[in-house]
Order: sequence, then C-alpha cells, then structure tokens
Amino acid sequence: MQNSKYLTPSELERYDRQMMIKGWGVEGQKKLKQSKIVVMGVGGLGSPVSIYLAVGGVGHLVLIDKDKPDLSNMNRQILHWEKDIGRDKAISAKEKLVQMNSDIKIEGLPLEITEDNIFDLVKGSAVIIDAMDNFRIRYLINDACVYYKIPFVHAGIYGLEGQLTTIVPGKGPCLRCIFPTPPLEQKKFPVLGATPAILATLQAMEAFKLVLGIGNPLIGRLLIFDGETMSFDIMQIQRRDDCEACSNI
Repeated sequence: MQNSKYLTPSELERYDRQMMIKGWGVEGQKKLKQSKIVVMGVGGLGSPVSIYLAVGGVGHLVLIDKDKPDLSNMNRQILHWEKDIGRDKAISAKEKLVQMNSDIKIEGLPLEITEDNIFDLVKGSAVIIDAMDNFRIRYLINDACVYYKIPFVHAGIYGLEGQLTTIVPGKGPCLRCIFPTPPLEQKKFPVLGATPAILATLQAMEAFKLVLGIGNPLIGRLLIFDGETMSFDIMQIQRRDDCEACSNI
C-alpha cells in the first residue's frame, strides 16, 4: 500500500465516481485510505460488506472468522466458492478481495473471538462491522467498542427479514440498551442469500458515512427490513440509564 497521505493516479481513477459525491472528494478518500475497519465474521453479512469496503478503498481491512465454509453456506456467503469448502473463511475471503483491490492492506485472521482477545482485535479501528450470527460474540464486540468509544455497525437477519443499527458510544444507545437480554437463537435458521446482501450493503454505507463524517447514520434508530412486503421501517431507540455497558459514558 502506498503512502496513505496521498492518492496515486490509479487510486484517483479507481475512486473517481464516488469522490464526486458531495462531502466526499479527494480528502474523504484519503480518510478512507488511512482508516482501519474490522469485519467480525465473513459469512452471509461479512462477505458482501467486505467486498464493498474493499472496492471503496478502506486502507486497512481486517477479516476475522474462525469457521470454514461448507456447501450449505454457498447460497449466501459469496466470497466462498465450492473450491473453498473446508478452508478457513478468513483466508478464502482475503484471496478474493486482494484481486478486487490491490491498493489496500487486507488481513485474514482465522481465529475465534473471545473475552481474551476482543479488546486487542478492536483497538485502533475506525469502525467495527458486526457480521456475527450470535449475541454472545455481539455483546463482546459491543462492550469492547464502548470501552474504546469505537463506532460499530450491527446487522442481523432471519429468513426474509433483517435489522440494522449504528452504535456510536456516548452518542446513542449501545447494543445492550436495545437487547438487554439475548434474543432466543437457533443454531440453524432460514435465510435467503439476498437478505444478508441487502443488510450488508447498508452496513457498508453506514461505515463509509462514519469514516467520512457525512450523512445521518442510524444512531439511536433501528432499521427493520421485511422482504416479504419489501418494506423498511425505522424505530427510535433510547439509551438505558441502567445499561451495564454504556451508562457510565
């Protein structure tokens, strides 16, 4: 990766169309080039969000996933192909992304997210992407991000439905404010590949807005997507004074 203070001629060409967006420009693209974003989970949500973050020019992209793809993942985890079955998802995803954008730094970490490593994994990041499928890990991400005051973008899906919110510690509710107890979870649940694709694309958009400081991120708002009716609804959500994670900030 080249000096992050400057954009190379190839980068100026590569990102030309997005730099035309109001509030973006060359300076905004430099911000992206200097930013580190961590994607927690490279499955149905993490695959498409990683693609758009990579091609959008995030300078340092970290992909974390302990699992290996199987055939039942192929309908939605688009960074993993049939030849990747049994390989580490983090490595499989990295291999595809470096072919999409050779101007950025990409790390693939095939490791489990635990209480012992979560703080090291998020430290120094501009934004964290919650692309997990269980609340035990999501709470770990939430608590570490609250501690370091790092924004993160949460999404969850089920069948043809999904939810999305952006957590900015101190400016709005955290994940524990919204879900003080973990929702009932299934080890195996229905999902159409288009559902996480829709939510992941919105996650990427929120991440770009956070880094560039443009637009109005979903802070204090929970977006609900219903694919059966093709509807988007937004719920206002508030911080809880008794929240065990963020009440003291």
